[in-house]
Amino acid sequence: MFFPESNVKIWLYAQPTDMRKAIDGLSALAKNHMKEDPLSGQLFVFINRRKTHVKILYFDRSGYCIWMKRLEKGRFNYNKQAGEKQALNWTQLKLILEGIELKNIRQRKRYNHSLSA
Repeated sequence: MFFPESNVKIWLYAQPTDMRKAIDGLSALAKNHMKEDPLSGQLFVFINRRKTHVKILYFDRSGYCIWMKRLEKGRFNYNKQAGEKQALNWTQLKLILEGIELKNIRQRKRYNHSLSA
């Protein structure tokens, strides 16, 4: 299991992704389609058409890493209508990985130190 820092940006590419893509193909998607720097340390989440595979690409200061999960049963749930590129927080990513549907979840307001000044 990987444990990214809680303040790292997470981007979901909501278009179906060919899971045969490796580091070069996924980093090209992040750069060309998502208009983000794949070397930035951000997480880039890709899901296949059948929603049974997810790959997460990130750069950890010394090289690229890919984390992959394949479901034996069930599907990953996310909001396809929210756009091609969606910002996620760590909690939303965990919910997607656990198979919990985000549109039925209601999150209560919480204090966020980074937003208050």
